[in-house]
Order: sequence, then structure tokens, then C-alpha cells
Amino acid sequence: MSTNVGSADRNFDIKAVATALGVHKSVAEKRAKREGWRYTEVCGRGGRKRLYAIADLSIPVQVALLARTAPAPINATHSASPKWTEQRIEAAHDRYERVGSAMQAVARKRLDALHLIERMQDTGCSLMAARAAVAEQLQRDGVRGASVGNLARWQAAVAGAHRSDWLYLLVPHYVGQTAKAQIDPEAWETFKADYLRLEAPSAESCYRRLQRVAAGKSNWPALASLRTFKRRIETELSRAVRVLAREGEEALMKLYPAQQRDRSVFAALDGVNSDGHKFDVSVIFPDGTIGRPIIVGWQDLASGKMLSWRIGETETSDLVRLAFADMVREYGIPRECWLDNGRAFASKFLTGGTPNRYRFKVREEDPVGIITGLGVTVHWVTPYHGQAKPIERAWRDFCDSIAKHPAFAGAYLGNNPTAKPENYGSRSVAWDEFVAVVNSEVAAHNARLGRRAAQCNGRSFDQVFAESYAKSSIRKATSTQLRALLLAAEAVTANAYDGSVHVAGNRYWSEALSAHAGRKVVLRFDPIALHTGVDCYALDGTFIGYAECIARVGFADTNAAREHARATKDFRKATKRMLGAERRMDASRVAAQLPTEVPADLPPAAVIEPVFGTPRAAVVPREQARTGTDDLPQSERSLNDFLTRIQEERARNRL
Repeated sequence: MSTNVGSADRNFDIKAVATALGVHKSVAEKRAKREGWRYTEVCGRGGRKRLYAIADLSIPVQVALLARTAPAPINATHSASPKWTEQRIEAAHDRYERVGSAMQAVARKRLDALHLIERMQDTGCSLMAARAAVAEQLQRDGVRGASVGNLARWQAAVAGAHRSDWLYLLVPHYVGQTAKAQIDPEAWETFKADYLRLEAPSAESCYRRLQRVAAGKSNWPALASLRTFKRRIETELSRAVRVLAREGEEALMKLYPAQQRDRSVFAALDGVNSDGHKFDVSVIFPDGTIGRPIIVGWQDLASGKMLSWRIGETETSDLVRLAFADMVREYGIPRECWLDNGRAFASKFLTGGTPNRYRFKVREEDPVGIITGLGVTVHWVTPYHGQAKPIERAWRDFCDSIAKHPAFAGAYLGNNPTAKPENYGSRSVAWDEFVAVVNSEVAAHNARLGRRAAQCNGRSFDQVFAESYAKSSIRKATSTQLRALLLAAEAVTANAYDGSVHVAGNRYWSEALSAHAGRKVVLRFDPIALHTGVDCYALDGTFIGYAECIARVGFADTNAAREHARATKDFRKATKRMLGAERRMDASRVAAQLPTEVPADLPPAAVIEPVFGTPRAAVVPREQARTGTDDLPQSERSLNDFLTRIQEERARNRL
């Protein structure tokens, strides 16, 4: 039916009237005949039919018809009365938004009633008759407060206001019961102190204890009911306060909406994040002890791929460093990394020089850490916070795909004391077997298709990373930087004879170490690749060279003995050739070039000390000895002759 109502000559067929009255068509026809409704017959597509003018119908029928038609359109050009200031209208809008849906529904019913009165008046009905008919219709519909007087008050409440604001002005002003049961302030504080605890006692138990306390308080009024206390807790204390007091800070943070971070802004290796995870699996460590191993991994933020990982007994800075070295060696140096400030990650050897490390004491003289020294920007995040470190999501996957792997049946320990399986502790997994399964499952984790992350769109982490890696500018580490990422052993003393060094029961040697025999050197190595070799450094940081591992052989291994003898022979020959290349001059030629040394001329004595005892001949000065020696004794002449010959020979050598 058309809903354009606004004139008194509006016509309806009998079917529309029956629908409005909620009766069958035949019942409406009988009523029309009984009440003598005037009609007009018209010819249409369905044949002849009767149309009834709304003004010729009875008032109840008019109300029923108009109540089921849409109200007249709002006149946008209508101007409100000056009394309806912008502040009053805005206050009405705010109040409508604050009240509940029940009161908003009441306002809408009042608005419909006012519109119905207007339409009744358009049909020629008087205002009072329209009010009475509308009130009767609303009472039949079960609308509370439907009376002629209330309709008049509702019309007065919106008089002069713009029609678009009527709904907000018709909100009921009653607020219900406002009186509160009296609770003694001391009793209220006692109840809150008992209820707002991390042990989270029930309100019933707190109320029973409060009743026992009130029994000894003669100055307290009668306690309000438990319902009153519970209602007061919910209305006067916010949910955040209740959650913090009874569930703790971690539960409180869940009430705050998590930040959605878009990782599509990253390219491969633009950003990485790292964390450690302890497996709930019983494993036999290489030293024979049994425990739960821990994994430290580095994950690419752009793709979600696990780039590198290392497994150890505990989360240490060495484990973090080696996992970082694997990533740098295989893929390159990242630009930024997100870490939590645990002791392993905030170690000065890794992130020293980062001003906001917030772990240990930060001093200006602290050495630059390995990660910081590579130009990687370090960001610190909250531990155990999945929104800050997406790698936490990967650990959750590993709890199912690795910790509960069929190869570890009987070794799974459960993630908490109440989740232990029935076969808890029935076996422990060998270390090599555990590492092999972890490596295989991490590779499968990276290659799994159907990822629903926005950057994946159904692809695997491997595919997303490979696509981005091919387009990105990657920084590669030099050999010196890669060596710095290895573990550094304490200074060890090289063998005094051959210069070999020992680490973890292995022996290493190179020709360069021979020059440092008997001295202390520093070794850098990968603990899982000790069979390959170590890098050797002097104490001042100078790189000596790479020393290979010299494996032990059986006492009766003749083949190894031949190989060792051949290597020794080659070493001896090579050293002799080097010596021959360096020693090009014979020793006799060196001796021939040495000058003959002659004692230097002594100056004449300024003072001659007398000799007491047996008289001796006076010593003639050298000048006199050169000119005339006939008057001197024989012994002195011989001495003068000897000195003269020496001076003549020295003069010839000078020429």
C-alpha cells in the first residue's frame, strides 16, 4: 500500500482496511455494510472494486489505517522556535544516547503517536477526537502512559521544535528509583578489602565474614543485603579495577584492545625478531643429564619465515649469538630487530652500546655489542607478548607439531602440572634424534602452504620470503664480521714446542700458530662444528689464522702414521725452502765485512798520581815517545813501538 498520507481524500480498498484492522476481508465487508461506509466503484485490471474514503470511516478505523502508514516527511525548511537553542537540542541528543534501549523505544512510540494525531487531523478530525482515538489505539497496543493528557503533554514538549528533533525531546525524564540502601563506610571498606584480592574469594564468603565482623560492631547499622553489596561493587567499581585486583596485571592488559600491526611495510630482512622457547620434552643432553631443551630462533617479520635457530640446555647469550650468526651467514645482516630485554638478549656482548637496553648498568665505556656493531637497530619489547613478537605464534605451533611429535611419544611432559599425559616420563629422547626432528619440523613449518596471514595470501613462508629476498637490497657480512660472531674461548696457551692449542678435548694447529708457541691466544669457534677448526687471535685482537682440528688416531693405525709422516716431511721441506729463500748470503761474507776494531786514542792524564814504594821510571808522554825514544828505558821503548805500529795499521785500514 502506498504510504503517502497527507490529505483527507485518501481512498482505501476493503482489503487494506481489513489488514489495518487485523481481521479477515469478509469481516471488514460486514462491518462496512453494517456501519454504512460510503464507497466509490472503480474499474481496474482485476475488475470492479470499492474504494472507501478515509474521512467517511469511523474514527477507530481511521486510526488503525493511519497507524500502519508512514508518517509525513519531515519538512526540511521548517525553522524551530528561538526557545530551542542549540545547547538545549544538543543536550537532548546527548541524553538520548546515554539512556538505555528501553527508554529509546518509548521515545519512538511517543513520536509515532504524535505523527498519528497529525494524520488524523489531516483527515478532518478534531484535535481532541484525534487524541482520544489515538490514546484508545495505543492502549489496545499495550503502550504504557497512553492517555489523552499524556498525548497533550508530549505535544507540548516538542512544540516549536524542528520535527527532526522530536525523537530526542520525547525521551522520558523519569530515572527510576534513586534511593540507595545505606552501607556503613567502614563495613564497605572491609568488604572491598576482602573481595578485591588476587585470591578472588566469592562475594558470598566475603559477606559471611563481614557479618561476623559486624556482630562485634555495635556502632554499625544493620547490614544491607548481599545483593546490595554485589550491585554496589558492579556499579561503583569499574571492570578494569575489579580485574586488576582479582586477576592481576596480565588479565588487565587483555581488556585493552591489541594493536594491529601491518607487516607489509617490511621487505625481506628489513626487520627480524627473536625469542627463546623451552620444549616440554624430556631429552638426554650430550653430557648425559636429562632435561627440557630450549630453542632460540630468529624470524623474518616480512614473511614469518624462521630463518635460523639453535638448540641448547639453557637460554644464554652464546646461543643467541650463534643463532644470529647462522642467519647472517646464510641470508645477510638485518636492518632492525625486536627483542625482549632478557639477560641473554640484553647481554653487553650482543647489544652493548644500545642506550635504552634497560638491563645491567649502561656505561659510556661499555664495548659495542656484536649486534649493535653490525649496524642493526635494536627495539625492546614486552616479554611473553605475542603482538610485539610474532615469533610467539610460531612457538605455539611448535608446541603441537614438535613437542607432541610421534617420535617423542612417552617423552612429552605437558605444558603445566595438570596437563601431564598418562605416559609422562616413560622415556627420554636422545639428543641427536631430538635435534633431527626439530630441524625437519621447522623446515616443514616454513614450507607449509595455505598461510592465512595478509602477506602470505595462501602461500608458504618460504615462498613469500624468496619473492621479497630477490627484490631487496641485502647487506652481507665480511669474513671478519662472521668470525666475530663465533664464540670466544678464554685465552689458552699454545704448546711451547709446536704451537698447537686444545679446546674441549680437541687439538688444533696451523703454521701460523708456530710463531706463538708458548704464548696465550684467543680462539673463536662454533661449538657444533669443533671437528672443522677454530679461528685464532692474539691477545691484542690480531687475527693469527685458521687452525684445523687434528684428530686422534689409533696406536696401530699405520695408514694414519704414513699420512702424518708425509705431512711432517712436507712441512720440513717447505720450511727449508723458505729458509733458503730468506738466507741468500754466506756467513763468511758477513765476517769479511766486519771492520777491525782499534782502541781509541786516550787523552793525556791531567794528574799523575805518585807511586809509593819501589821507584819506577817516569812515564814519558806519547808525544815524546813519537819524537825521540833513545833516552827511554828498554821496556818503555818497546811499548812506544807497539803503539806506533797500531796507529799506522789503523791509518792504512781507513784508507
